[in-house]
Amino acid sequence: MRQEFIDLLEGNRAHAEVSQSAFDDVQDAQRPAVVTVCCSDSRVLQDAMWGNDEPGRIFTCGNIGNRVVQRTESGPVVSGDVLYPVEHTGTETVVVVGHTGCGAVTATYDELTDGLSEPAGIAYCLDLLSPRLESGVERLPDDVDRADAINRLVEYNVDRQVEFLEESDDVPGAVDVVGAVYDFQDVYDGRRGEVHVINVNGETDTDALREAHPGIASRIDRRWEY
Repeated sequence: MRQEFIDLLEGNRAHAEVSQSAFDDVQDAQRPAVVTVCCSDSRVLQDAMWGNDEPGRIFTCGNIGNRVVQRTESGPVVSGDVLYPVEHTGTETVVVVGHTGCGAVTATYDELTDGLSEPAGIAYCLDLLSPRLESGVERLPDDVDRADAINRLVEYNVDRQVEFLEESDDVPGAVDVVGAVYDFQDVYDGRRGEVHVINVNGETDTDALREAHPGIASRIDRRWEY
């Protein structure tokens, strides 16, 4: 057994020592207020980014590319792990969280522009992203450099995932769908680790968003107004 896992167990020991009463109200049921869909990149601290250490508060989903789409025999549907809390626990806010320098977006960009060979499991995930990023790749300015192209497409991907949720009959209209980007590469004006809101219920215009949500105006920011 590698030391890295033993270290994790030690971290869990500390977690358990302070969690004895934290589960009292959620041992038998959960009613999380929010479901987040984050990229499973190891640099994306899915609960810590919100300062959350409270069980039962956030239903956290993770996959490469922060995807909400699942392929079925009848066509694409909202992924079950995202839909479950909305359908069964009364969750009324969905947050799709992309991140700067996303490897899944990078791989999809490379696949669309140069062709890319990946193992079947990874290729399956990229194939779910490709149809949503293809039009974004076509819209990129000719003079954009690679890093900027990727970060523009990170936003574009978040927008497309939000759009899919907004258009799905499985997601009630009363559910708020928020798109955001977690930045640890100094791409946005802010501190490393900040979450920047780029989309609320399909609205992507930053001026309109700031006017509608003045309490979080300083956290609303986009790198690409396409």
